Amino acid sequence: MKPFIFKQFQIQQSKNVFRVGTDGVLLGALANIESASHVLEVGTGTGLISLMLAQRNPHAYFLGLDINEEAVALTKLNFENSPFQERLKNNHQDFKIFETECKFDLIVSNPPYFEESGSEKDKIARQTVELNFRQLIEKTAVLLTEKGLFSVIIPVEAGEVFVQIASENNLFLNRKVDIKGIENSNVKRLVLEFSPIEKITEASEFIIEKSPRIYSDQYLELTKEFHVFKKNV
Repeated sequence: MKPFIFKQFQIQQSKNVFRVGTDGVLLGALANIESASHVLEVGTGTGLISLMLAQRNPHAYFLGLDINEEAVALTKLNFENSPFQERLKNNHQDFKIFETECKFDLIVSNPPYFEESGSEKDKIARQTVELNFRQLIEKTAVLLTEKGLFSVIIPVEAGEVFVQIASENNLFLNRKVDIKGIENSNVKRLVLEFSPIEKITEASEFIIEKSPRIYSDQYLELTKEFHVFKKNV
């Protein structure tokens, strides 16, 4: 399978691990990384999100976890081949039983969300078989620093439940980005950012395409330091 080429790094891919997708790119570009020193990614897949965040913050150190052995091997390869390799580590680990004395300034995840699927790859990466929302949120609440942030991208249908579970664990919605696939369409994804600090939620809208297969100016601007493409005219 061909690698996905970004400006500063490449992503080797595998048919048995979810490939580079728009959700991961959006979270890697939108998550608030500016003040973080220690970052944890839950469910690394190819390592895309951590690599994007490492490019955006040259001072942060990253730990990635995945329960899929093939994903771990792929992430390790992509980390080692990147210019940020000294700041990136990954482990084969079930987040539910992950133990560490370290706390994190930022925890990011593109979590599982499809309830049913025909493939083993989907069952691990996209379903709630291995890690459901409540388990993800409860563990994250323990591992965040007092001013830490928790950033996720999830389907809009799951937003209300996710926010409620987070609130039950004293993680409050600080930021919400409504993601539309195309202009004048319904919201399909949410980028949500939580913190132990309660404050007024910052809300915004993001449009991926202005017309079919034509990226919006908003998307092109957001990803200009990553994607290798020319602006559509």
